[in-house]
Amino acid sequence: MTFVCVANEVCEKLAVVGFNTNMISYLTTQLHMPLTKAANTLTNFGGTGSLTPLIGAFVADAYAGRFWTITIASIIYQIGMICLTISAILPQLRPPPCEGEQVCQEANKGQVAILYVSLLLAALGSGGIRPCVVAFGADQFDETDPKQATKTWKYFNWYYFVMGAAILVAVTVLVYIQDNIGWGWGLGIPTFAMFLSIIAFLIGYPLYRNLDPAGSPFTRLLQVCVAAFRKRKLTMVTDPKLLYENEELDAAISLGGKLLHTKHMKFLDKAAIVTEGDDLKSPNLWRLNTVHRVEELKSVIRMGPIWASGILLITAYAQQSTFSLQQAKSMDRHVTKSFQIPAGSMSVFTIVSMLSTIALYDRLLIPFTRKFTGLDRGITFLHRMGIGFVISVFATLVAGLVEVKRKQAAAAHGLVDKPHTIIPISVFWLVPQYSLHGIAEAFMSIGHLEFFYDQAPESMRSTATALFWTAISVGNYFSTFLVTLVHKFSAGPNGSNWLPDNNLNKGKLEYFYWLITLLQVANLIYYIFCAKMYTFKPIQVHNKGSDSSEEEGVELGNKV
Repeated sequence: MTFVCVANEVCEKLAVVGFNTNMISYLTTQLHMPLTKAANTLTNFGGTGSLTPLIGAFVADAYAGRFWTITIASIIYQIGMICLTISAILPQLRPPPCEGEQVCQEANKGQVAILYVSLLLAALGSGGIRPCVVAFGADQFDETDPKQATKTWKYFNWYYFVMGAAILVAVTVLVYIQDNIGWGWGLGIPTFAMFLSIIAFLIGYPLYRNLDPAGSPFTRLLQVCVAAFRKRKLTMVTDPKLLYENEELDAAISLGGKLLHTKHMKFLDKAAIVTEGDDLKSPNLWRLNTVHRVEELKSVIRMGPIWASGILLITAYAQQSTFSLQQAKSMDRHVTKSFQIPAGSMSVFTIVSMLSTIALYDRLLIPFTRKFTGLDRGITFLHRMGIGFVISVFATLVAGLVEVKRKQAAAAHGLVDKPHTIIPISVFWLVPQYSLHGIAEAFMSIGHLEFFYDQAPESMRSTATALFWTAISVGNYFSTFLVTLVHKFSAGPNGSNWLPDNNLNKGKLEYFYWLITLLQVANLIYYIFCAKMYTFKPIQVHNKGSDSSEEEGVELGNKV
């Protein structure tokens, strides 16, 4: 049944990537937006679409459960895609086409409003699908069963692999249809695919392993904060065993095991100090909390610095669908005399390198490293993320060098002042930067997703998955901020700019890429420090399939 729920995410990914990959072309050629405005629109949409998972995760964990959240969100997404398809079909919803070097009429407020409403609905739908599908699929494995426990991390690898395959179809088949047949067909196909996925997902309902929502995780976290503040003047107990525990109260939020006390952030432990006025059977959770609930908050706080480290990698990755795509549009994309690669399909090299890396990682690297580390997953997800950060640094460094080469070719052929003329330099010069981004994502993004799911409290796994998407959101928004900042402060008195609106040949895009490279180097140093300081959550696990007593079946596990 994991296959059916992942199929829903495949269709969502097919739909959003099918538009997002080539969106810069749609905004600049169909709606005639200036380049920087189009780039910011794209990253803002990506940021909003990755921020809404916090809402979807809250609804799923607190009230509706993952199945119904996915279902309702899919319907909202479907409506957004229908609106988007209609806006691409009807000519009155777009400005008139322009020819040659004439000044193009930009889309009016009404036409842009229809686009934004469609994108907003799609973003809201994504908010319910993205954090819940991956967690819902992992829910189908019972982690208290030793036979199924090791399957979860394999699931993340292959989940990402299937997502990559969907993206591969989007950036090849759908982009080709958009460029050569029409945007109506290019958006209509994934819209129909999304409809089929909703039907298939609903049909599978009786076969799913559904976990009931355990109440609002945000309320529990707030209760711990309030209780700790109210008892801030109390003296800390000398023995942690004296702190309040109630297995019956925590039963619904600790099915896979109980979180054990840690020595860090002792000020929060005061929320579990029992005082004379506390009712131990039915405590007021705004005054007294269990150790498990206190450790939930500690786990979330500990994940914060690692979460923040992923932002800049997304900022670097976001440039592929904006400035890297504009580079590709200006270069010779012919494979044969009669066939040329659509600029939007250049990300196929990112996807292929990502898929190849995932496959090699799963089949070769994990068995090899397992011999030395003794870990089922080969290396820890923290090491996996670190490798991704290093590769991403080289990706933007190479991107800057290739841009220098592209502009040299433009100057050599007298095309600096002709932004719409193809420069006689092969687009395959861009392959290294696209491929390095794909390899980096295979290491960092999957490691990031594993980290959130593994280290989050079990009752907050939708929320934890939403944190993964929130990092993507902030990365996209930071890209918008960085582009705006660089565009404003790099403007010269003669109209020069690092990131010009209409003629990339006169810009200094390589400086922008190298700025991101320097920021990533600083981020890598920050990440190494955070990874060394990180404490894995301690959990007391009851394994199924043990013939021993309950006490004998308990083990202390730091899931690495």
